Amino acid sequence: MHSSVLGPSAGGCRIWRYSRWQDGLEDALRLSAAMTAKFAAAGLARGGGKTVVAMPEGYELTPERKRGILHDVGDAVESLGGRYATAPDVGTSPQDMVVIGERTGHVFCKPAEYGGSGGSSLATAEGSVAALRAVAVRLNGGGGGGGGNGSSRELDDLSGLRVAVVGLGSVGARITALLSEAGADLVLSDIDASKKDLADGLGAQWHGDPHQALTADVDILVPAALGGVLTGEIVPDLRCRAIVGPANNQLAVPDVVDALHKRGIAWVPDYIASAGGVIHAITVELDKRSEDEAQQRVRGIEDTVAELLQSADTRGVTLAVVAEELVRSRLGAAADR
Repeated sequence: MHSSVLGPSAGGCRIWRYSRWQDGLEDALRLSAAMTAKFAAAGLARGGGKTVVAMPEGYELTPERKRGILHDVGDAVESLGGRYATAPDVGTSPQDMVVIGERTGHVFCKPAEYGGSGGSSLATAEGSVAALRAVAVRLNGGGGGGGGNGSSRELDDLSGLRVAVVGLGSVGARITALLSEAGADLVLSDIDASKKDLADGLGAQWHGDPHQALTADVDILVPAALGGVLTGEIVPDLRCRAIVGPANNQLAVPDVVDALHKRGIAWVPDYIASAGGVIHAITVELDKRSEDEAQQRVRGIEDTVAELLQSADTRGVTLAVVAEELVRSRLGAAADR
């Protein structure tokens, strides 16, 4: 549990293999801190937390073993007396939350038939597209422009916007569908060659090599797979005007954000662009609010990004700087109450 300043902690349950258990601990600390930032930026009364089950390399996770692990997680969560709630993450699913729920009520994102909100992929995708819309307006206004070769045409919405989506998993595929419906011109890539069928079906340009898609001549790049794709080495090769995507930990090192800024490429922090799923789930399941209010909060990501972009442009700083200031301000205000 990283923080309880804004409210009880929450975060996903990750079951993953690590060469050392200390690496799992490091993951939990890093990811829980990111969840604090995500909740604060989204205006949710929650603190960051994370569950990490560190399996040794070569460990065979049989169904029986996994069920036992999930019960152990449930017991640990229950022992915290409501100070922390958990949800799916890498290595777990909404159905696994049902098993954890056999031991604790402090769990969310269970399947709808079990009273939960189900998977978070759709809301995560919708939140990312909301952030994309704010960036499209910014590009339309020419506020700071890009170092890439994107066109200067007017972009009243996403129609005609050239977008590269790298990673076509559950979230990336949904983002792609939403962008296609909005009339965007798509460049798609995934290490899974079978995903080319999706590109063909949408009439999108396909790159089997993700590096080609990352460096494609587009308006906006959407990292939607694993983190660490934005390295110091790749920044000079980028030809986009902005980067907005749901992949966690996109920056290989923090200094990359400054290199992007020097190129005139706007980067929306991943903890803002990827917040839609957790915003929806917490609103519906933990805050017991309506579906309409949950969707309204997810759409609110567009306003958040628009305000951050305006502040960053006015001050001549990165969006990351003003986003971090927003997080610190909300945490500070809550601590002073």
